[in-house]
Amino acid sequence: MTPPKHPHLAHPKYRPDIDGLRAIAILAVVIFHAFPGKMPGGFIGVDIFFVISGFLISTIIFSSLERNRFSLVEFYARRVRRIFPALILVLVSSLAFSWFVLFPDEYKQLGKHTAASSGFIQNLILWKESGYFDNSAETKPLLHLWSLAIEEQFYIFWPLLLAYVWKRHWSFLRITAVIAVLSFATNIYLVHRSPTSAFFLPLSRFWELMVGGVLAYVALHRPQLIERHKNTQSLLGFALILSGLLLLNKGRDFPGWWALLPTIGAFLIISAGPTTWLNEKLLTNKLMVWIGLISYPLYLWHWPILSYLRITNGDISAFEGLLALAVALSLAWLSYLLVEKPFRHGRDTRGKTIALLVVMLCVWTFGAGLYKQGGAPQRSLDNKGDYLSYFENSPPKQKYFATMEIPIKYRFDCDFYDIDKYRAGKSTQTPRVAVASSCYTRNSKYAHSVLIWGDSHAQQLYFGLEKNLPFDWQILMATSSGCAPHPSIAATSTTNYCEQSNWFAIKTISEVKPDVVIVAQAGGHSLASMEQIIKKLKNIGVNRIIFTGPVPHWKPDLPKVIARNLWINTPQRTWVGVDREFFALNDSLKANKFQKIRGVKFIDLMDFFCNKEGCLTYIGIDRKLGITTWDYGHLTPAASDLLAKSLLTNEVISP
Repeated sequence: MTPPKHPHLAHPKYRPDIDGLRAIAILAVVIFHAFPGKMPGGFIGVDIFFVISGFLISTIIFSSLERNRFSLVEFYARRVRRIFPALILVLVSSLAFSWFVLFPDEYKQLGKHTAASSGFIQNLILWKESGYFDNSAETKPLLHLWSLAIEEQFYIFWPLLLAYVWKRHWSFLRITAVIAVLSFATNIYLVHRSPTSAFFLPLSRFWELMVGGVLAYVALHRPQLIERHKNTQSLLGFALILSGLLLLNKGRDFPGWWALLPTIGAFLIISAGPTTWLNEKLLTNKLMVWIGLISYPLYLWHWPILSYLRITNGDISAFEGLLALAVALSLAWLSYLLVEKPFRHGRDTRGKTIALLVVMLCVWTFGAGLYKQGGAPQRSLDNKGDYLSYFENSPPKQKYFATMEIPIKYRFDCDFYDIDKYRAGKSTQTPRVAVASSCYTRNSKYAHSVLIWGDSHAQQLYFGLEKNLPFDWQILMATSSGCAPHPSIAATSTTNYCEQSNWFAIKTISEVKPDVVIVAQAGGHSLASMEQIIKKLKNIGVNRIIFTGPVPHWKPDLPKVIARNLWINTPQRTWVGVDREFFALNDSLKANKFQKIRGVKFIDLMDFFCNKEGCLTYIGIDRKLGITTWDYGHLTPAASDLLAKSLLTNEVISP
């Protein structure tokens, strides 16, 4: 494009209320991450940030282009000096700290995520590696940088497009609105068919930044449209954001329609301006402005600190959570003063920009190398490396599964989840075309049948039952990884494997009329859902229904709890690393009214695996071969056998 007549970009007047809105966004996010139960909808803070970024960046680009003062080089250089300094500090600090605390597979993953974060494609990497068998979010110290990647992708795409639009004399408002509509439609289309794609892909997220872009254009060219009812706009905006914080949780389909709560809320608050009563009283006070000023480094620091605490200690207490946030706040303030401000302001901006680009390239190179060479396995790990290597299960090889023959022992051939595509790094919600006929076809040589329905925590029951049930019992399967049983799916699906699996389960039960149906899932048990399942199965003609409660869950995986915290004289029972939240869930299930319904039984698996001394870590004398779960909570074949032999078989065959 034509070089600008003036060398400096046009910047909007500073608005302290926007920093105050940043404070609300970052506080929502950090509280959600530290204390998920206290603010279950706190993740919408990211969506507020998207609107703010879209508004500010679009204002700068619109104004600069219209005044012929826009320079792509200067724009990108400013982004480098704004984003890179604190990010480099956090990435390097994470790599250095992890050298001493992470095991090779964890450090290898950190290397990949470091390279992805420094190249601003972390959202795409997380999207590709997401799957039911993927590591939990809490073991990924750089997980939160997915949102920064989306913003940076926007910063690359948006000025190039607007420069082209300006050159062609097209309407800024029209192109912004068109992209917003197309992106929002993509979001709605994907949120049910592929929720991971809807969450991580830029195409389904850009509309949130475009909401800010529309506001930027209106504020510059049609201010009369947003200046009539400012106090009402502000009040309504806060009400929408508060509704999102209170109503949303991880169980909702998000972003989807729900994302309109924080985005429209942020739109209304920003459009109301700094002089409205609520904006002035709440957003422009000194504390809120200060938190807003350090919101970027605070966002960068808080998650790695919480993640490392959970990796090393398992669950964290309220005091530890507060201490972690205090440390993050201190580091954010120091980063802002000593790192951010010096690079953003002062002389030799060209030299600073080049230096930051070179250092970031070095960080990318180190991260990629760390991933390629397997996470520095040469570090001294006191023989823990061999122990943990036995449980290594990352795709494509999934070594533990192959060694223990888990796909055979747990009947993955009955699973509609396409594990082959997951192993190839192409995880999909599209169901497999068919499952093995022996999973659902009644064989006349068996006098009795039991059908197992649910997710992988239902699959894990198969091996033990197959070994211990009498010879005249057939086991049928309607199980798919990550698919909690749901009785209300009325039609087959070619786009969502969970819907297909649950539809197929009801169809199979209706056709084969098993003597017993076992319903099992990892977590998220609901008394309302159980009631629906009972009603559905009773109407079909099932006489006996067995619900199994959750098994003990560990934070992080049990092998790592043993290696990190219980290596010397490993106890057979412990409370270290046990996720206590599942005990509250289990207690509510034990007290349910379904115990009184004829033919319905609830089996308490927590009570089976745990007592006052803690939960069972391994069976027999070998903490490796006898371990009860190979990850956070999937039973090993040894544990499945013990459960069936000691409890479950009798419950199935007893009339």
